[in-house]
Amino acid sequence: MSDQTILQLRNVTKKIGSRTLVDQLTIDVPRGEVFGFLGPNGAGKTTTIRMIVGLMGMTQGEVIINGISVTKNFEQAMTQVGAIVENPEMYKFLSGYQNLIHYARMNKGITKERIEEVIKLVGLQNRIHEKVKRYSLGMRQRLGVAQAILHKPKLLILDEPTNGLDPAGIRELRDYLRNLAQVEGISVVVSSHLLSEMELMCDRVAIIQAGKLIDIRSLHTDSEGAALTHQVLFELDDPVTAIQALLGQVHTSQITVTEHKGILLPLEREQIPGIVATLLQAGINIYGITYKTKSLEEQFLEITGGEQVV
Repeated sequence: MSDQTILQLRNVTKKIGSRTLVDQLTIDVPRGEVFGFLGPNGAGKTTTIRMIVGLMGMTQGEVIINGISVTKNFEQAMTQVGAIVENPEMYKFLSGYQNLIHYARMNKGITKERIEEVIKLVGLQNRIHEKVKRYSLGMRQRLGVAQAILHKPKLLILDEPTNGLDPAGIRELRDYLRNLAQVEGISVVVSSHLLSEMELMCDRVAIIQAGKLIDIRSLHTDSEGAALTHQVLFELDDPVTAIQALLGQVHTSQITVTEHKGILLPLEREQIPGIVATLLQAGINIYGITYKTKSLEEQFLEITGGEQVV
């Protein structure tokens, strides 16, 4: 992933009357990252996306796309963006290829070679000459992504891209988006209510509640880029003796005894062999060792106080 920042939100705020829909959001998205917006119903996710692409004006703040201010130079900034807000709109009586040709005519410099390249990138080679009315919803989503990236944008924005897709379609779309980020170096911003899919799709997620940025979570490393500390479950025959044996290595406040003769410890990977050696020297039988990391859903519910994500 590059250090180049493609999307910058600086104190972005939206007020309607006395209501504050989005409250001073400040976010950076680097090149080649898949970045997610998570939040309960009415948190301000879609409002934020609409302000980024110019479908809604900002009350305050600035959006900068690839170094270009949306408020000061809107048209040039939008040349850096591909977006699908809600559902991709197509001419259903035309083929997928004809739709792409039609869209290409609206943008300068899109060659037939680029159209073929994009078709291959989203995996529609075998169906691209069929009429769109015969496409499944998943295929229309992929064609929408193809249309959105024809002009080689630096930023791709998708609002609820998995809506209406079956599990296979969701997985396909997820794979295509990660491929786009890696192969084309496109920064992808997605909003979704499917936490499990966001966890698999995104590098980082911003958790938004009541229009405010609550936290930004990396899904692979901690905020400093270091290895994550995991909760590690040891299944044992004698948890009480195990705790006594570990007193020199682990503070008792860090040890949690579980229901089925287990102990739970916050450990980094490198610490596990030492713990195992100590337990074996104490004559304790170990029946299993398991990572117990918190899922994105658990983290989200913990941060937002149990509010439903929509």
